Amino acid sequence: MIRIAILASGGGSNMQAIVDACKTGILKDLAEVILTVSNNASAFVLERAKNENINSVCIERKNFKDEEFFNKKILTELKSAETDIVCLAGYMRIVGQGIVDEYKDRILNIHPALLPKFGGKGMYGHFVHEAVVKAGETKSGVTVHFANEKYDSGKIIMQKEIEVSKIDTPEDVAKKVLKVEYRIYPQAIKKIIEENLRG
Repeated sequence: MIRIAILASGGGSNMQAIVDACKTGILKDLAEVILTVSNNASAFVLERAKNENINSVCIERKNFKDEEFFNKKILTELKSAETDIVCLAGYMRIVGQGIVDEYKDRILNIHPALLPKFGGKGMYGHFVHEAVVKAGETKSGVTVHFANEKYDSGKIIMQKEIEVSKIDTPEDVAKKVLKVEYRIYPQAIKKIIEENLRG
């Protein structure tokens, strides 16, 4: 069974989608979520983890003298949980170099647009959808990619398009994208497990 750790900063709805896929969906008997790490003490993802009986830990940057020590603590938690794959689910920080090195090609991130368009620093959540609508795009979508030490620049694993109409608001685009996110993230995890981690 492949062991998945989730890094999240907010509500954790993508974490829930992954957990559900492990329990009853396409990741059943293939993977399990064994750890949730959040850098935000008030993040609802910690509540979700508790409800699912998943071990969770809050590691806040303000409690460490620098970025290196903060990321070392996260890496320690990941390793002690014997993590195979790290999934970022609305994690609002750059992943530390030590974590990237340890889990090369095993850290996945989901982005609410068709990368390389509308990616990079500051491009998250509603900012992405506002930019898509403002640019007059007729398509947007979801990208699952490998995470590295630069925002939204890792190799793309899977993409799925959605149509954007002239009357769509950023909120409309967000709703369409989110529905796709919940389906595509477990699919991308399954792909990585089958291609890279089995056998």
